[in-house]
Amino acid sequence: MTLMEAIDARHSVRAYKTTPIAQDVRDDLNEFVRSCNKESGLNISVKYGDPTGFDSRLAHYGSFSNVSNYIVLKGAKREDFDFICGYYGEKIVLHAQQLGLNTCWAALTFNKKRVKELVPMGEQLCMVIALGYGETQGKPHKGKSLHDVIDVKGGMPEWFVAGVEAALKAPTAVNQQKFCFMLENDEPSVKTKGFGTCLKVDLGIVAYHFEAATGKMVRIA
Repeated sequence: MTLMEAIDARHSVRAYKTTPIAQDVRDDLNEFVRSCNKESGLNISVKYGDPTGFDSRLAHYGSFSNVSNYIVLKGAKREDFDFICGYYGEKIVLHAQQLGLNTCWAALTFNKKRVKELVPMGEQLCMVIALGYGETQGKPHKGKSLHDVIDVKGGMPEWFVAGVEAALKAPTAVNQQKFCFMLENDEPSVKTKGFGTCLKVDLGIVAYHFEAATGKMVRIA
């Protein structure tokens, strides 16, 4: 599966099979996470075979079931912490999709007491991502159109359109898609739009989708 195929195939999945993640898949994912940590300066980790991470009333309220594996987005406090967690978290999500796994971002619906035990002193927790073999592959949700999330005067090159379309396939909190892409002198940028929850994390997620589709870095406005 190519990265673009992973973007198309990825949908949020909340119900999982009890099948353990194969060891070779774990090894691949762990190595990928290590490379992301080295590149980002974060301390992201993957917890396997631990159902307590999503054993809470909120998790059940969020319709999560059989979640025994999850990714913990954590690291030292920094100005761009939320954005960088979104960016590298989604990079890992898409790699997991390429490995045949399913995922779902969770900002609130997990066992915070248990997960915080996995966060070293001096670091902070951003979010958790459920991980495993889904009961289904999930399904796409109706979202905004390209023109709802751009502010561009004049024509747009094909690569820019492809990047924004990839960004529209990215997961955002409660499917809010509160971001806006711009283009000036052939240089793309993106910013949050309006008010909402987890906007900076969302911005990191959509920025990664855009860059994965275009190969061009996007500036944060």
